[in-house]
Amino acid sequence: MIPVHSVTFFSLLILTALLTPGCNSKSGSLIGQDLRGQEERVAEQTIKEIPPSDLHLTGTRTSPAMQSELSTRNATGLDSGMLTDVLFDFDQDVIGTEAMQVLDSNIQRLQHDKVAHLLLEGRGDDLGTSAYNLVLGERRAKSVQASLRQRGLAVDVTTTSYGKDRPLCFEYTSDCRQKNRSVHLVIP
Repeated sequence: MIPVHSVTFFSLLILTALLTPGCNSKSGSLIGQDLRGQEERVAEQTIKEIPPSDLHLTGTRTSPAMQSELSTRNATGLDSGMLTDVLFDFDQDVIGTEAMQVLDSNIQRLQHDKVAHLLLEGRGDDLGTSAYNLVLGERRAKSVQASLRQRGLAVDVTTTSYGKDRPLCFEYTSDCRQKNRSVHLVIP
């Protein structure tokens, strides 16, 4: 003999199965319907250009006044074109082949000018946290310092890191980010 509660449960299960397809078609289900010739169109958002007069929206991360201040602060040394920055790949502190050639050129110039003191300013780009880029900038500066010692440069070298907080370039472009992934050599 089948218990009464099993019959009730079985009846509810059959009733649910019979009513479900009807509910689906009324609730918007498209199962079994012919959709040829029907298209759903989604309106595209218009891309707006930023007018040149809106300087605060042009993709730069600092105001013109701050850019001027940082550029002045970063333009220390004998002359602004004397030493070339050592550039690094994204998220790296290892000096690459091209960067090593730049460093060798800088070493020749430093030896020629008999420089006694050198400041290495490590930097990162605007990607990642300030804390992470601060550590990465320091590792980059230490990497350049070690390379200078390996190449026999007898100079008093100090390192510092500005991370992403004191950029050399102020735009959100890949070229600008590359310039900020660097060690800037400063003759105090």
